[in-house]
Amino acid sequence: MPEGPSIVILREEVAVFTGKTIERAEGNSKLDKSSLVGQTVRSFRSWGKHFLIELDDVSLRIHLLLFGSYRINERKESAPRLSLGFPNGELNFYGCSVQFIEGPLDEAYDWSADVMSDAWDNRATLRKLRKRPRLLACDALLDQTLFSGSGNIIKNEVLFRTHIHPLSLIGDLSAPKLRELTREVRTYSFEFLQWKREGTLKAHWLAHTKTTCPRCKIPFVKAKSLGRSKRRAFYCERCQKRYGDSDQVSVDAPVAED
Repeated sequence: MPEGPSIVILREEVAVFTGKTIERAEGNSKLDKSSLVGQTVRSFRSWGKHFLIELDDVSLRIHLLLFGSYRINERKESAPRLSLGFPNGELNFYGCSVQFIEGPLDEAYDWSADVMSDAWDNRATLRKLRKRPRLLACDALLDQTLFSGSGNIIKNEVLFRTHIHPLSLIGDLSAPKLRELTREVRTYSFEFLQWKREGTLKAHWLAHTKTTCPRCKIPFVKAKSLGRSKRRAFYCERCQKRYGDSDQVSVDAPVAED
């Protein structure tokens, strides 16, 4: 599933279509695509994992889900969910969710929760976290109302950087530790963006999909389905401290060496 930084790159790549009129709208989505023809792209925006196309009287929300993709000025063999033709090219989306959003986008989204947004509000996120003391750290970093744009890569890498066990309880983190956690989500997200642009993202992973802790030199634990979010986790039982008494037990085996 593309995370927030990847959607920012998509937004940048399609900027050439800003101000252009949609001449053709096709695809196998159930939307009334005929209503899109003749509308002008006012802006491309992103909120977390949502790619947003703001038009004259409606907006489009595109979520690439787990396996979605897009093509600019080219097509895949499979049918697109949505294909938009412009005077200067075309934009095609595959394997995604496409929905209309009525009304202003600023009323539909809380931009202060978007880790990639200039409107990101770290203090507001801290207030939200303190109201949910029994929330697991691994679930908090995937909660889009808290950290919009944070996904499984960001979760695993940030928890490793901050020495926090994924089954830690948010309410048992000290105030400085909680501030460190929220700050690091945003910091890592922008590093993710830079590395993604350079094509070096995977080379910088310290925990995600790795087998050995680079600090302790012992096998990582690989949990296939951790927390309420049921996502993969890679972590070190020695240097990532478990805060609190969450009732979930880590039962997965250490990651096998390649």
